[in-house]
Formats: sequence, structure tokens, C-alpha cells
Amino acid sequence: MYKICVLPGDGIGKEVTVEAVKLIQALAEKHHLVFELEEDIVGGTSIDAHGVPITDQVLNKAKAADVVLLGAVGGPKWEGLDYAIRPERALLKLREELGLFANLRPVKVFSSLVHASTLKPEIVDGIDLMVLRELIGGIYFGEPKGVETLPDGTQKGVNTEVYTTPEVERIAHKAFELARKRRKKVLSVDKANVLESSELWRNTVVDVAKDYKDVELDHMYVDNCAMQLIRNPKQFDVIVTTNLFGDILSDEAAMLTGSIGMLPSASLGEKHAMYEPVHGSAPDIEGQNKANPLATILSVGMMMRYTLNLPELADSIEKAVEKVLEAGFRTPDIMSEGCQLVSCTEMGEQVIKNLD
Repeated sequence: MYKICVLPGDGIGKEVTVEAVKLIQALAEKHHLVFELEEDIVGGTSIDAHGVPITDQVLNKAKAADVVLLGAVGGPKWEGLDYAIRPERALLKLREELGLFANLRPVKVFSSLVHASTLKPEIVDGIDLMVLRELIGGIYFGEPKGVETLPDGTQKGVNTEVYTTPEVERIAHKAFELARKRRKKVLSVDKANVLESSELWRNTVVDVAKDYKDVELDHMYVDNCAMQLIRNPKQFDVIVTTNLFGDILSDEAAMLTGSIGMLPSASLGEKHAMYEPVHGSAPDIEGQNKANPLATILSVGMMMRYTLNLPELADSIEKAVEKVLEAGFRTPDIMSEGCQLVSCTEMGEQVIKNLD
């Protein structure tokens, strides 16, 4: 039996998570497995109900589960709140309390979606890279931070970029281990020419690389990497970088595929794991059944592969998604001429129909 904590969150998170749950239930029936699904609320929905983005009760449920499936959090409704209680704090709290230090964001272009990208087909066709983002260190968690009023009445905002050797070592080891199962290339992205924290990052990654003689290691400054992702994305295999840089680069890489609605992600720790689509809550299309559920469905595939050790099910999900796209079914975000427009619900149904 596998225990899954389902946290739909806000906006379209609720809609895409429904389709992912249907998929899990279909897999359970098809393969005679038992998935115990326990659902609860986080983010803005939790703020409305309890006054906080995540309750201790929900956090304990997440800790007790084998894995967490998250939809999305946030929206304009809660943007005026103090930073300490905004919906995104639920996400940061989950990452921190569950020790989810490694964020895996695969970027793979399906052949049937080559023309959905804004880049030329010859640039994006064949892209298969992994952005590995350190998730619980760096500027999002460093101290001191905050906004203070100065004696002259002006204000000063402070955030601190902090990394320790052990924090960099564990994410570097994860990068090399991933690369060994792929094309054996690691690119470490930093800003070591101007940031002392990046200098520590680079030196530590170089030291860890000594344990992986079979894996090629290169370094690149973050501004150059941002350019190279557009210029020649197929040169990359595994990109490992800091929390801030990974946040930005992974969203840039997402658009290589044509839609951020296509990209799954995994957040892994020593004991816990959480899976979620890369996209946000998209309040502009909430409740319209227009959301693309494929990123969440592919996140379930990653869950099967990396945490539940069911690689055959992961393969089945990925192949089903590929079949559906090749058959021409499209949600609005990836719609193109000659294809059939379907709703979020219909897309989920088509994936289930095409499971091996």
C-alpha cells in the first residue's frame, strides 16, 4: 500500500489534481495496487479557512505519507497579505519541514509539440535535459531578511544568499548520480565572478566531482546559461544550480517545450518527496476547465519512478501522454492548427484510455 497526501491548493491546482487522482486510481485498478489517497487544503484556500497557508495538521499528514502530490498555490486574492502568511509560505514550509533539498525539473520536448515552441523546430527538436535546483538554501531562506525603516524615513529591503559546504555537497552528489543514468554530463551554474557564495558553490562542486570520474563537469555563469538555453539547449544534460538561479532558469527552460503546462517536477529529500507541476495557479482560467493537466499527470509519472519504485508505471504514463499528443488532442495552451481542442477533463480521460 502506498500512502499519498494530495494537496490541490488554489486556482487550477484543484482542476489538474482531480485528473491526476483519476489516473492514480486507474493505475491501482489496472495493476492491482493499493494507493491510499488523503486530501487536504493548503495555500490561499487554507488561509480562507484557517487564517494560515498551512496548518500543523496538514504538515503532519504530509510527513506521515509516502509522498505528497501538490497542485498549485497563490493568486491575486492573497497578494496584499504579509509575506509571512501568503500562500507561497505553505510551499516553502513543506520544502523546509520535509527536507526537500533537490528539485528535479525535466525538460523534454515531445516530437508532436515541436512546433508549439516559439523557437525554431531545429533548435528544440530532441531537447532532453534536467534542471536540478537546490531547494531549501540560498536567498529564499538566508538570514537576515526583511524590510526595515531607516532613520531618515526611507526603507531598506534585505535578503541574504547563504550556502554551506554540506548543502552544496548533497545537491552536487544528486546531480552526478542523475547524470550517471543519463548522458554523464553535469553543468554547474553560478555567478562565481562576483558572488562569494557562488565561489564556495563552484569549489565544492569541483571537490565532489572527484568521486565521479566517469561524469564530465563544466561550469557556466548564470547569465551565459540563460542565453545558451535559447541559443543551443541540446548541449545540456544535467544543470545543477542554486535556489534563485534554478527558479529562473527552470521557468525559462520550461518555455522551450511550448508551454509551462507540460512540465512536471519532483522535490526530493532524504526521507520525503513531493511532486507538483511547474506551472502556477493560473487564476485567469480557474473554473473554466481549460487547464492542461499533463504536467501534473507527468509528475505522477515521476512519483512512480523516483519514490514508489514503479518504473513500469512511469513508462506507461509517459507513453500514454505521447500517444495522446500524437493523436492531436490539445488543451488551449498547446493548441495548433489541425488539432482537436479538448478540456482539462477530456485530456485526463484520453491519457487514462491510452495507458498500456
